[in-house]
Amino acid sequence: MQNKLFVILVSLFIISQAESQIVWNLTIDVASTSFGNNHPRIVKDNIGNPLVIWGKSNNVKFSRWNGTGFTNPINLNINATSIAEASWMGPDIAAHGDTVYVVFKQTPESSNSSHIWCVHSYDGGRSFSSPIQVDSIADSLSRFPTITTDDLGNPIIGFMKFDPFFGNPRWVVSRSIDYGNTFLTDVLASGWSSSTSEVCDCCPGAIASLGSKVAMLYRGNDNNIRDNWAGISNDFGNTFKEGMDIDQQNWKIFACPSSGPDGVILGDTLYSTYMSGASGMSRVYFNKSSLSEVTGSTGNLLTNDLPGLGQQNFPRITSSGNAMGIAWKQVVNGKSQLSVLFTDNITSGFSSSQEIIAESDVTNTDLILTPENIFVVWQDDKSGTVKFRSGKYYTPTLTQEKVLIGDLSAYPNPSSEAWTIKGYSVYPTLKVELFTAQGILINTSFIQKSIGFFLHEIQNLNLVRGLYIIKFSHNDIYHSMKLLKQ
Repeated sequence: MQNKLFVILVSLFIISQAESQIVWNLTIDVASTSFGNNHPRIVKDNIGNPLVIWGKSNNVKFSRWNGTGFTNPINLNINATSIAEASWMGPDIAAHGDTVYVVFKQTPESSNSSHIWCVHSYDGGRSFSSPIQVDSIADSLSRFPTITTDDLGNPIIGFMKFDPFFGNPRWVVSRSIDYGNTFLTDVLASGWSSSTSEVCDCCPGAIASLGSKVAMLYRGNDNNIRDNWAGISNDFGNTFKEGMDIDQQNWKIFACPSSGPDGVILGDTLYSTYMSGASGMSRVYFNKSSLSEVTGSTGNLLTNDLPGLGQQNFPRITSSGNAMGIAWKQVVNGKSQLSVLFTDNITSGFSSSQEIIAESDVTNTDLILTPENIFVVWQDDKSGTVKFRSGKYYTPTLTQEKVLIGDLSAYPNPSSEAWTIKGYSVYPTLKVELFTAQGILINTSFIQKSIGFFLHEIQNLNLVRGLYIIKFSHNDIYHSMKLLKQ
């Protein structure tokens, strides 16, 4: 009888894991209540450790995972700069390996001497630069910065821009080509619904990038139709010559919903998520649109109506390879829950069942995926803390993906004599190129028989101090990372 019971329990466990796809760990606090919890955002470093920012009393807090827990939070808005932050908006973060960028808006927002600033770290968040001014606004105003990186790790920042007195709201994009040390003059990215349209001036946006493609996602305002749109660039964000309606719900509302879209790019597809109240209820939607056709499409509801379901809001989306996850806040029977949808292969779509990973007191959320893990953070208003929960998922199709290198790391980094590069490759030969930060090729070498884990040493005794880029490539597939010579 005991053996039969054991078999039944094991079978139930296996079925449960197959349905949920994710094995979740316990929830922990990123920091104590005294550090606040407004609007958390999360990314990962080069080895997949989570990095988290959030707002507290007009400061931006930062904490990173050190292997056993989160470090004591630090302020990133140094020099007593007060920043705009609230439960529904605030600073943003992006990472490319161990290069980390955090962008924030100075207050008061109504002053043209209050700028958007960006700090950068080249060592996974162990140290940060002084703030660098992003916007060139003259007598204009700015707000709502959002950030992504290009394939080399340069920051691309979108922000809302106004004429004096908050007139003529529009989204613009500014790029850096020197890893966040300077920023180019912004270019217009919005205004695609009609010649008389403007943007929804109190709705944050999001920006996504892959290769030469950049999408600036935002909520528009065309005679109070508040659909979500994407300005599309095919030249790395230098110009935005096209745009598309990624919503098409035709939600007409005479007040600002204070909620914007989020998106990621995989191949030629822009995947996006957003909230719309066009049905009479606030619901989250999922959309996929072709970047080459720039046609847009009508989004689909993420979930069916549940017993006791009230509003849904603040959805966030992330991907790793073909795996994708979406998290959002929803109110069920008066309790603010945190819900997650996940798929290990987006070409097969999402599971029909959502996972509730927090039962109450959720205000908003964010998430990030690695090739094996999912990390979720949220603002918990009962405890007053940023909550963190991790889970492990298993991807049976991972070996079929077109991945050049996994588990890539360099040590020591910074280095004064040589870097040792460790990684995992599925190709027999890798071309290795070392560049200066300005893109000048220094040397080229090859790794033969690189299938599986490999080690590759780069000597740097004769190099001057500074930032370098190492690029691994096989035919048209490549992967790059930053190296520091000290």
